Amino acid sequence: MSTFSIFLVLITIVCFLLVVVIMVQNPKGGGLSSSLGGSTQIGGVQKTTDFLDKSTWTLAAILIVLILLSSLSFGGSLGETDSKIIDKTEAPATNTPTPAAPVQNAPVGTTPAK
Repeated sequence: MSTFSIFLVLITIVCFLLVVVIMVQNPKGGGLSSSLGGSTQIGGVQKTTDFLDKSTWTLAAILIVLILLSSLSFGGSLGETDSKIIDKTEAPATNTPTPAAPVQNAPVGTTPAK
């Protein structure tokens, strides 16, 4: 498995976790703590918004770092001489034109034979 494939798997996992963390949050600031406890806080639920906020920023930072590292690992493979796009069995293109067949001109006033 190449390094780029490993980065791709890690990026996918971090993206999934980031989506889950964002979906759990309430956009108005209530989030998980308001739906579970209301005005009475139950054992540590009051700190869920802090945890979700910190985990969102942490996952976002990890995602950016993984994307930058994967681009560096992918960028090194573009400079290789072995290209998978160009088939090695193809003949190299040449810039010399192919010679045309000689043209035979018919004398003026004659019709070609049928």
